[in-house]
Amino acid sequence: MTTIDTAAGAGDRQIALAEEYGAHNYHPLPVVIREGLGAHVTDVEGRGYLDFLAGYSALNFGHRHPALIEAARRQLDRVTLTSRAFHHDQFGPFCAGLARLAGKEQVLPMNTGAEAVESGIKVARKWGYEVKGVPAGAATVIVASGNFHGRTTTIVGFSDDPDARDGFGPFAPGFRRVPYGDAAAVAAAIDATTVAVLVEPIQGEAGVLVPPDDYLPELRRLCSEHRVLLVLDEIQSGLGRTGRTFAAEHSGVVPDVYLLGKALGGGVVPVSAVVADRDVLGVLQPGQHGSTFGGNPLAAAVGRAVVELLATGEPQRRAAELGEVLHGELAALVGRGVIAVRGRGLWAGVDIDPGLATGRQVCEDLMAEGILVKDTHGSTIRLAPPLVVTEQEVKEAVAALGRVLERRAAGR
Repeated sequence: MTTIDTAAGAGDRQIALAEEYGAHNYHPLPVVIREGLGAHVTDVEGRGYLDFLAGYSALNFGHRHPALIEAARRQLDRVTLTSRAFHHDQFGPFCAGLARLAGKEQVLPMNTGAEAVESGIKVARKWGYEVKGVPAGAATVIVASGNFHGRTTTIVGFSDDPDARDGFGPFAPGFRRVPYGDAAAVAAAIDATTVAVLVEPIQGEAGVLVPPDDYLPELRRLCSEHRVLLVLDEIQSGLGRTGRTFAAEHSGVVPDVYLLGKALGGGVVPVSAVVADRDVLGVLQPGQHGSTFGGNPLAAAVGRAVVELLATGEPQRRAAELGEVLHGELAALVGRGVIAVRGRGLWAGVDIDPGLATGRQVCEDLMAEGILVKDTHGSTIRLAPPLVVTEQEVKEAVAALGRVLERRAAGR
């Protein structure tokens, strides 16, 4: 067994190996994490940090949550994979629990968020042909500008982010992109071929953009009126992040289809799902869709434990209460290096004055303060701490941001 390098300079050596042998599809901060617990991580040289990214919401319940680790350990001692060629004793209970949590009838388990989105698109198209009666090969899906639903070739084909899209064509047809937050544009784009409207209730990658209050309710009305599926990508926004189980609950909206992932695996294993009623998911027949690992025993066991945590309502309550603290503290920085703050619950997009620094520079400065966050789109940073974070830790992180901005302003 290889000995873990924890000596001085170990981080630099690990980064050098990653740069030489790993594909350069990410630009990580120069930190090499060795351990994590709750909202805290430790690097290979023993330095501690507060994790305020939480795996892009995959770690909603923190690092190594005891209930999730115990569920994984129990299952590791029994069976980890059967494939869907056979039943296993975790699958049915997982699907039943998640369906009840979402108020839906059926669950299609997959692995990654992008797989859930791809699966949701397939289901919507098949529903359009078999239930709505759209002519074969003519189905269209309306999507939003600024969207981020994953990085498969189908998905990046309807992205307007040049980093995600350029150089990866040709792309699949059948998508119409309209401005995010503009329900009138959706109404204008709907026609007889439309089978679904696919949007994020809050756009995470775009900078935690919260749409107008009437946006989701109007989409719900339009979809019901025109017999179109409302498909909400709650992969980042869902499962407690915003202070509700699903972000759409803030608008009183229930979609036809939920797309879930990230936190559904508790940061332990990849778990995603399409969740809908039988009149939608029932269009799938044996052999028409599948996944070797989707719904595997280990994933289902961890997913069951996640659903049980959410069923208590405690993670959602913490996100709502501590979210008020987070946004209150951040609001005090507006005009002091911060231009604007957006978000809900324990999720915030913070626009930094570009005259002070880029988002990347602020993230590097915060890393030196012991706070790990991620930038997006120039001078915007995202804060998404695990829902187990404390009030004091929230205040500590925002205070560190204030110090970083003060130093940047002083050195302008």
